[in-house]
Amino acid sequence: MNIYIVNAKQTGPVNGRLAKAELVLAAKDLNMTIVDKADLADVSILIGEGGSCDNAIIGKKVYTITDLDALFASPKTVLSDAQTKAVAYQQSAAVTSAPNNGMKRIVAVTACPTGVAHTFMAAEAIEEEAKKRGWWCKVETRGSVGVGNELTAEEVASADIVIAACDIDVDLSKFAGKLLYRTKTGPALKKTAQEFDKAFDEAQVYQPTSTATKISSEKETKGIYQHLLTGVSYMLPMVVAGGLIIALAFAFGEFKDVLVDGVLVKQLVGEPHLAQIGGLAFSLMVPLLAGYISYSIADRPGLAPGLVGGVLATAIGAGFLGGIAAGYFAGYLALLLTRYIRLPQSMEALKPILIIPLLATLITGLAMQFVIGAPIAWLMVKLTAWLSTMQTSNAIILGAILGGMMCTDMGGPINKVAYAFGVGLISAHQYAPMAAVMAGGMVPPLAMSLSTFIARNKFSKTERESGKAAFVLGLCFISEGAIPFAARDPLRVLPSCIIGGAITGGMSLAFGSQLMTPHGGLFALAIPGVVTPVLGYLLSIVVGSVIAGVIYAIIKRPESKAELAATI
Repeated sequence: MNIYIVNAKQTGPVNGRLAKAELVLAAKDLNMTIVDKADLADVSILIGEGGSCDNAIIGKKVYTITDLDALFASPKTVLSDAQTKAVAYQQSAAVTSAPNNGMKRIVAVTACPTGVAHTFMAAEAIEEEAKKRGWWCKVETRGSVGVGNELTAEEVASADIVIAACDIDVDLSKFAGKLLYRTKTGPALKKTAQEFDKAFDEAQVYQPTSTATKISSEKETKGIYQHLLTGVSYMLPMVVAGGLIIALAFAFGEFKDVLVDGVLVKQLVGEPHLAQIGGLAFSLMVPLLAGYISYSIADRPGLAPGLVGGVLATAIGAGFLGGIAAGYFAGYLALLLTRYIRLPQSMEALKPILIIPLLATLITGLAMQFVIGAPIAWLMVKLTAWLSTMQTSNAIILGAILGGMMCTDMGGPINKVAYAFGVGLISAHQYAPMAAVMAGGMVPPLAMSLSTFIARNKFSKTERESGKAAFVLGLCFISEGAIPFAARDPLRVLPSCIIGGAITGGMSLAFGSQLMTPHGGLFALAIPGVVTPVLGYLLSIVVGSVIAGVIYAIIKRPESKAELAATI
């Protein structure tokens, strides 16, 4: 048994040294070892009152002894009690310097797969709900641009509870020892009040542990779909960057004779040229997808085999389907190896950095080359050939399905499945499905905005203001801009949007539209060559949005006179 001893804030230096000396002598008699780091200890003993200044014990098993007289009288009893009575240590808000003033203090972190809409809308909803209740709140966002509104150690320590509204895997180590409630961005956005109530009933002390325990406890709670979303979220920036750089190369190529002798442009499109840079960026998207699917499943030991599996999927022509398969195979393989390989304590540290990556990478590589890769490569070839030779009728059907799916739950699982399909096919240089996906995803917020203009008298002032914001969000390809309308009137909003989205998606592929970037909305059109043909693509969006907006404007039930009068 390894014991770590630490003095509390209100323990004097003399009493602290004497108490530790007594425990050291008693530990020798009991064949226990006193260690100098909390990470090496099985149990920590906190001597005195006032909480600990040593954050290393947060989340660890700690036995607190405040009665120094009892300690001096029987240090062996204290050591024995520590083995059976130690509990996970949570830093008390009472020992921090932050004022409480009787109100609850909430900290939260939000993250969605794309790091754009749900991340920030959920954060705003949490802050608004806390404000209604008169509570202090701060939300840290883990978006596409990195960490925003970052929580400080003092703010975390003084919080009564932590709410983690995350759809993907994020690092929560800073919340060790705090009461933590896990949820998703969807419930945090749509059912904020209920989630607040559940948080205080269901929150548990968060305890980061060893790699093996962490994998078996936390990762298993995530479903297959969440692992895929984690991979997609890490892949997206590479796809966006690669697609736009290739589009820039095309744009420069179109205007290469405009400048004098075309010197600058020739340098840009020569060797090494923009298309090559974009192509290299594209070549990394499948390895990133596979690597971070595996990482989501098995943590760090799964990253290397997942990345290698993704590289092999690209090399053998298995594309994004092979990357997905490689990611899941490598992740669950690393998970099993971590769980069932048993080593002496002295060698345990080698598992996550040497043994698991070595074995998992070797097995994944062989499996991709001789078992998994060939069938998926054949399937990818057939899928690519079908998309390339798709007749107009089939294209319309596919576009309608993808466009309708994008409007079904506006950022939810069905929406993300269609989006992931479109993004994945970009790696195979199939750009038509992505055009239908993004065009269809722009319809809901644009349609709701149009409805508030057409049937102004049916909407409250608040809804009309939401309509203005939805218009901007729609132009940016943020489907979630329609959520306030869908949450209030789902039986009318969703069918209207699905009809409009399906029409938009079908028209987009009927016109032969292609889109080379997975995000940006209409603003992506600023770069020539990103969307072709532009007019057909724009017409698809306009027609679908108008149809959906008119349908909802007709079938929407007017607000009561009392409700309308209250908002004027």
